[in-house]
Amino acid sequence: MRWLDALLGRQAPAEPDLDALFALPQAAPHLEGATGLAPTGQGAVCFRAAEGRAFTRVQKDAKALLGSRVEETSDPYGYTWLTVSHPLDKLVAELHSVNATLEGADFAPSLLCSAVAFAGGSGRLAMVYLYRRGSFYPFAPLPGRGRDTELERKVAATLADDLPVEPDEARWFALWDSPMA
Repeated sequence: MRWLDALLGRQAPAEPDLDALFALPQAAPHLEGATGLAPTGQGAVCFRAAEGRAFTRVQKDAKALLGSRVEETSDPYGYTWLTVSHPLDKLVAELHSVNATLEGADFAPSLLCSAVAFAGGSGRLAMVYLYRRGSFYPFAPLPGRGRDTELERKVAATLADDLPVEPDEARWFALWDSPMA
């Protein structure tokens, strides 16, 4: 089928690379220099909970990795968000651990994204890692469910050399009902 995909101009989706999360602390100074946005120390992992004892055990293990400061919320779409606050290096390591725990227990299809919050003079921003696409995109919410698309594009251009930025802006989904909005 590869020849048919090539003929039709289709590309295989990028493979998830959880280690890409570790590039975020190195990219943060570039982001702050270009936009004034600094890490808030808040981040979250989003996944769709599965039924059964095995998933319940894995979810409990994932929460234990984050310690007592983890907050679990659900959004209207049925996704679970595990939110935690730490300095950026530790935060990224913890988000990676949760993703790796779910992935290692064969629950990778349940993973949606991880997000890290930034704030400053330019407003608010979440750098979102799309697990299935293996790429990041910026989400800059405005009051009243608006988005600062100019800031999002500026951030994407600023970080293009530091992070795998999602090239398809149609996949830059708004996270309105999440802890990152």
